Amino acid sequence: MQSPTSILVVDDEPDLVENISLPLEIEGFQVYTAPDGLQALQVLKAHTVSLILADIAMPNMNGYQLYEKVRENPKWITIPFIFLSARTMDTDIHYGKELGVDDYLTKPIRGPDLLAAVRGKLRRAEQIITTMDQYNFSKGKPQKELHVGPIHIDSDQHRAWLDEEELRLSAREFVLLEELTRVQGKVMSPQEIIEITHEFKADYIEAGNLLRPLILSLRRKLGITSDQIGYIENVRGVGYRLIVPD
Repeated sequence: MQSPTSILVVDDEPDLVENISLPLEIEGFQVYTAPDGLQALQVLKAHTVSLILADIAMPNMNGYQLYEKVRENPKWITIPFIFLSARTMDTDIHYGKELGVDDYLTKPIRGPDLLAAVRGKLRRAEQIITTMDQYNFSKGKPQKELHVGPIHIDSDQHRAWLDEEELRLSAREFVLLEELTRVQGKVMSPQEIIEITHEFKADYIEAGNLLRPLILSLRRKLGITSDQIGYIENVRGVGYRLIVPD
């Protein structure tokens, strides 16, 4: 008998956890719960989890910190992550999207909206895993370790370094840096990059809007300010490429 799909709900409000867990359990999902990020990590170590729903404002470890910890672990990198929050300010939503979170639902959350988001993200995660398996079978695994100048990437461990310092990257930042490094020197269009980092097709304008905060965040973590030339170069009207400064 196949095990039910498991979902981890992380929130320090018991009533909210119950209200979210109930419709999920009625739909046949296995639900694990945790009151904060620290205990959520313990659940992830003990159980196989297919999707994470997490509040942002929590004691001990908040949702943003939990997201970064999850994305640092190669075993959890494909788990869809949805923020649940009463925060509706654009800055909060933009920050969550800049981190690379898969979705952002604001409280109070209607059951149909919750279930639609969960089903959509689970379906997309399954498609990604299937595509990766098919690619690895037909083409063979891509190069596991990449070295370009001071940049070193270990794809298997999902880790990257600049010189000897490890970079703390979100899932999408890592995928972006890995792909630009793999095709080092080649210009990639915003549409090509978004299809890889966000797993959907977008037109030039939409792709550019989605990509700009990701590029800025990655450049910042590489230590490149807006007035410097290095690593990720914007070829105006065409796209982006990775260059290694002298």
